[in-house]
Amino acid sequence: MTASALTASRPKRPAQRPGQRPGARLRRWKNDLGGWAFVIPGSALVLGLSIFPAVWALALSFQKWDGFSPPEAVGGGNYSELVGDGDFWDAVLHTGVYTALFVPMSVLAGLFLAVALNRRIRFIGFYRTAIFVPFVASAAATGILSTYLFNPQFGLVNNVLRVLGLPQQGWLEDRGQAMFVIAIMSLWGQAAFTTVIYLAALQDVPTELLEAARLDGANRWQAFWRVVWPQLSPVTVFTTIWQVIQSIQLFDLVYTSTRGGPLDATQTIVYYLWEKAFRELRFGYGSAVAYVLFGITLLITIAVVVYGRRRGQEAF
Repeated sequence: MTASALTASRPKRPAQRPGQRPGARLRRWKNDLGGWAFVIPGSALVLGLSIFPAVWALALSFQKWDGFSPPEAVGGGNYSELVGDGDFWDAVLHTGVYTALFVPMSVLAGLFLAVALNRRIRFIGFYRTAIFVPFVASAAATGILSTYLFNPQFGLVNNVLRVLGLPQQGWLEDRGQAMFVIAIMSLWGQAAFTTVIYLAALQDVPTELLEAARLDGANRWQAFWRVVWPQLSPVTVFTTIWQVIQSIQLFDLVYTSTRGGPLDATQTIVYYLWEKAFRELRFGYGSAVAYVLFGITLLITIAVVVYGRRRGQEAF
């Protein structure tokens, strides 16, 4: 057998890429495996705490189950009962009232505070930190503190009214005032979020536009309304929708302050869900309420996306 035949019979090695050293591919695979080793546990934890409960809740919404006896399939019975449940629609109404009170106050308060903090003055860092501190505070602590402040007997607010000679109020024990008090309690913490968002947007407004407006004779209000406010329009849409989503998921402040009272006047959708699922052990019915709430949130999100795309097309 000739040398050329021996050479032809040997298997050819894969051509090495130019500039690639031997073992480079192996090291690259090791680096990839190391990265996946860090990512997989966290991803599995997130998926396990989100995807699995969501699928299980969807299955439970078509069943009747108290957590102990075997589940009983009821089809769409839970959803049919939900349509005719007056207590559920009362909870929807209370949530809508809270949303109508809280969202405008939080957006306007955040805008006002952001404009006030968008200045170069002494201790501005301290002021900005003080505004943001309530946002990171525990909602349970906020609810307990506010309960003492608005207590009709020995609360600080009624003591101030007594000193001023004004009539004292029932606050959290008055059906007509309880939801308004909860909106104020939420505003104390959540206004910091809109403040930070607006403050970042104000710092991105081009200074050239403000200088041109001043040169044209515009005062501060005209410069803000004609120059700054149009620049803040996308941020306003985002903060409004975000606060709406947060408001329809209100639970913690109601739980720590009124427990849905007085006479269910502050019972929100999520608190109603909690009562049905974890107090009455109607997990299937509570899951149906949860998916109705999910549908409302999804519709709001889709509306935001569609509105944002339309504004983007109009801009161009």
